[in-house]
Amino acid sequence: MNFPLPEFIAVSASNPWTYVVFGLIGFAFGYTLEMSGFGDSRKLAAQFYFTEMTVLKVMFTAIVTAMVLLFGAAGLGILNFNQVWVNPTYLSSGILGGLIMGVGFIIGGFCPTTSLASASTGKIDGMFFMLGGFAGAFLFGESEALFTNWWNNSGYYGRVTLDQVFHLPIGVVVLLVVLMALFMFWGAEQLERIFGKKDLSREPKLRIAGAGVLFAAALAVVFIGSPSLEDKYNALTFTRTETIPQENADPIVNTYVYTADEMLANRLVFVAPAEAFKAKYNQAMNPVYLDVRSEADYNLYHIEDAVNVPLERIAEVIPVLLSEPPANTVFIVMSNDETAAIAAWKILSASSVPNVYILEGGVNNWIAFFGKDDKTLRPNPNAGDDELGFLFPAALGDRYESCSPNPIEYEKLEFEQKIKLQLKRDKSGGGCG
Repeated sequence: MNFPLPEFIAVSASNPWTYVVFGLIGFAFGYTLEMSGFGDSRKLAAQFYFTEMTVLKVMFTAIVTAMVLLFGAAGLGILNFNQVWVNPTYLSSGILGGLIMGVGFIIGGFCPTTSLASASTGKIDGMFFMLGGFAGAFLFGESEALFTNWWNNSGYYGRVTLDQVFHLPIGVVVLLVVLMALFMFWGAEQLERIFGKKDLSREPKLRIAGAGVLFAAALAVVFIGSPSLEDKYNALTFTRTETIPQENADPIVNTYVYTADEMLANRLVFVAPAEAFKAKYNQAMNPVYLDVRSEADYNLYHIEDAVNVPLERIAEVIPVLLSEPPANTVFIVMSNDETAAIAAWKILSASSVPNVYILEGGVNNWIAFFGKDDKTLRPNPNAGDDELGFLFPAALGDRYESCSPNPIEYEKLEFEQKIKLQLKRDKSGGGCG
């Protein structure tokens, strides 16, 4: 199977000027760090003695400005926040790592990024701190196997944001963070006045106007709000590429753009039981079978390795689905027929979970295809919409033969391929580290 290049690589390859843009952004970032004094370890360390709070002011100015612009754009429908990479939360290891980095910051006067900025301007202390960071990263890599289980699992919460933690609208969270930052700016100046004997009358008055603009922008985010799940669904588009081979000529490539409802109407996201089964043995894919039926139906019968997430709880797993699975993961959603699976597909797709498909005909169709010779299973003549269409002698879960068909017996299955892998956005770094 041929997979498309990630979009940013395709754009870069077709337009070399993007490399110039990347270079200018990097230069501007380094220049801003140096102009803010982030290349001077004395200025960086002074914040811990409350005599020079420039670092706190610059960092929080960048944070709240980016936050207001980000969620303002998301509220206006310009940007899809679910497509923005958010580092998964590992609370226990994150706290320990933060303490280690914080102590190192106090002692050495740098964080990893600022040490690079300092070293690039020829400062010896920045060079030594940077080398120490490389040595620490090497030692961590060599010893991580000793505590990998705790490191990766203790306090794991997945993709979590403050609005989810406090159950508040995102606009309210933005406003509260901006108010907190403005209070910290004021408090920082008072600390500089008391401990650093700084004359605040010399500070530019423009900072007060900037604080007012920031507060007004945060209020605007509150009033703009966030797009509803229905709005996100209605705005969805899917690009499908069809390649038609030609004799003695280059193949014809046709590109089509569909809305979400058109994808359902044309059944482009419904995969036959044969394709869903074969995906398990396709090394290019990492299939995840999401069974959105009730726990009772799941216990009666389910496909081997299927994960039970009832439809009413599907929203709870979205943070994990957005952050953790490999880029080649394909989610195959199933219910008894298709009704609940279609509802789950709409929620997952509107939430920007990539590569979501529906098992055609649901579990009933799977049983009819792979369990037609199982005499223990009898049709249920009283089955209603999206109910199990078979009667089971016992709740054996995935221990029926058709739950895990023999790959050799079904080696030559034929089907119309529907799964077209869409590569997920890559992880990105951020913050001081």
